[in-house]
Parts: sequence; C-alpha cells; structure tokens
Amino acid sequence: MKVLHVESGRHLYGGALQAVLLMRGLAQRGHENHLACRTGAAIGTAAAAHAAVHELPMKGDVDVFTWWRLRQLIRQVQPDMVHLHARFGTDVWGALAARSEGVPVVHSRRVDNRERRWVVRWKYPLYDKVVAISHGIRNVLLSEGVPPDQVVCVHSAVDTERYQPNAPRDSDRAWFDAQFGLQPGDLAVALIAQFIPRKGHRVLVDAMPAVLARHPNTKVIFLGQGPQEAPLKQLVAERGLQASVLFGGFRDDLHRVMPSLDLVVHPAATEGLGVSLLQAASCGVPIVATRAGGIPEIVQPGHTGELVTPGDAPALAAALIQLLGDAPLRERYGQAARQWVLDGFSTRSMVEGNLAVYREVLARRGR
Repeated sequence: MKVLHVESGRHLYGGALQAVLLMRGLAQRGHENHLACRTGAAIGTAAAAHAAVHELPMKGDVDVFTWWRLRQLIRQVQPDMVHLHARFGTDVWGALAARSEGVPVVHSRRVDNRERRWVVRWKYPLYDKVVAISHGIRNVLLSEGVPPDQVVCVHSAVDTERYQPNAPRDSDRAWFDAQFGLQPGDLAVALIAQFIPRKGHRVLVDAMPAVLARHPNTKVIFLGQGPQEAPLKQLVAERGLQASVLFGGFRDDLHRVMPSLDLVVHPAATEGLGVSLLQAASCGVPIVATRAGGIPEIVQPGHTGELVTPGDAPALAAALIQLLGDAPLRERYGQAARQWVLDGFSTRSMVEGNLAVYREVLARRGR
C-alpha cells in the first residue's frame, strides 16, 4: 500500500511525532510512505528514514495554493491513500486535493475543541474516515453530528523502548540536576507543553505558593516553547517565583530528562490526549492532570496519578502537595503508569489500528 501523509507543523512534537511513529511502523510492514510537509519542518528530517519526503510551501487556512500543490503531488505520487495529520490549512486543502484526484482520504483528529456546526456539516463529509486519537475526541465529534460509523478511535502511541524508567543510578539524577541547576534533595516537577493558554501554565503558577509552603524544595520546570513564553516569565517574576519556576526550553532529549522527574503536571483546559503524558507514564513518572479531553484515558486517579477540575488551582495544589510528600505513593503510581502504557498505548496497536482504517476505506472504494 502506498500512503501519502500530510503534516504542516513546523516542530517535532504531538501529531508530528505520531506521524513519524506511524510511518516507521508502516515501513516495517512493507508499505510505502510519502510525506508532504512544510519546507524546513523538523518532521522532514525525522521521517526521511521511513518515507520519501516532499517539502512544500504551506501557509495555513488562507493559502489556496496548498490545494494546488498537494493535488500536483498526488498526481505525481499516485497514492492509494492520503492521510491528513494536521489541521491548519491542510485538513481542508488536503481533503479537497485528494477528492479532486479521486483518492481516499483519512483525517487524524488530535484536539477536542468544538467547531461551529456549519463547519462540521461542510468539512467532515470530505473525509472517508476520521481517526480520533481518544474516545474524548470521538465523543465531541459525535455530539457535533459526525456519523458514528465515520469516526473511529485509535489511541496515540508512545515508543516504550525509547521512553523507559531509569535504572536507579545516581549519575542519571546528577546529570539532570546539572542540566537544570537543581540541588540534591530538590523535588522536580515538569509541565511539558507548548506555551499557549489552554495548557494551563498560569493555573500552575497560581497553585505554586501553596505547594511551596508545604514543600519549599519543589522546582517546577516549564519545558517547551510558544507565544506565551515571555508573558509567563513576566508573571513568574511578578509573583516572585523565579527561584522555584524554571524555564527549560524545548528539549529533544525528553527520553533522558523524564525518568529523573519526581512528577509531571498537566493542568490543561482542553487536551486531545497528551503525548507528553504518554511519554511520562512510559518513563514511570506519576502524573497530576485535569479531567479534560482524553487525559482520563491516560491518568487513572488513585492508580497512575491524580485528576482535578480544569482551572482549579487550589485542587491542583492539594494533589501536588499530597504526591510530593509521599515518595512510596509516587513510586507505586509510576510503576502502574508504565504498565498502563505498555498494555494500551503501544506503537504496534496504533499502527495496526490505522492500517485497519485504511483497509476498510479501500474496501468500501472497491480497491
């Protein structure tokens, strides 16, 4: 089978990482991948071992020429299937290009925000199938009127061989402490997400005074990048939290960073599923997060972590205080989180799930 994947993101996280894992799995099974991506995007380099990479200008929703460029590429590649992995611009232009050339098209939906009814009625008939990465996202689509037989849930995956718990070696934590300027005995808590409002950084900042009153050796590390970074740094300074809230930037070595964390926190207002949460769980790190989107499909309260209501800073602080004060509980949650990922979020199950969708669509088309 020949599949043309379309991903317009600049950076290699979230959906782009999932697309690479899928292409790798498909290639291992003997299928042929092609990738259309934005010129200079990080995914192009990451996918080169698993796909023929075609870099194109992609300028978002208003760039009608994206439709023409993708249509020309479809004519050139002659794929059996077009799989759209991104939203901005390519979810519509890519679908129209595939339809123009009579090629089946599948769209991966990775966010749980609602769309306007007229958008849903117009856009979703363009796709042969929609792959929701969580049951939470699927439920949102169904509530908006997308037919049940058009939407299937295939969970995102994590590379459990790359993201593993550390062996109990002092050198691992010593390296970690040196990277972020921590002292022996500090408790390391990370929020790993883009600096955008819905990820909940400000809620965590609001919770920090209560946490520090009980656990003054707590260090919160913001890992990521995005448009809200400067305002967040200003907020941290205004609250006098510079010594306890650190900005670690975007890291491409999270597989080495995560196992040394004591806790991962994710106070998002909305979240499709949360790839960073899967990675943390795979590393055996307990999680405090919110009951938003697909997060409850990863974080099981009282088993792999704790959940609070989005936007509730006091509840977030209470959950953090509890876990930071109980090392055996963190260890127990972390072990359970690792097993939860191994059982339900393997790369193999994600690849097979998408392949099943492809085969169903092709069978309906008589191919």
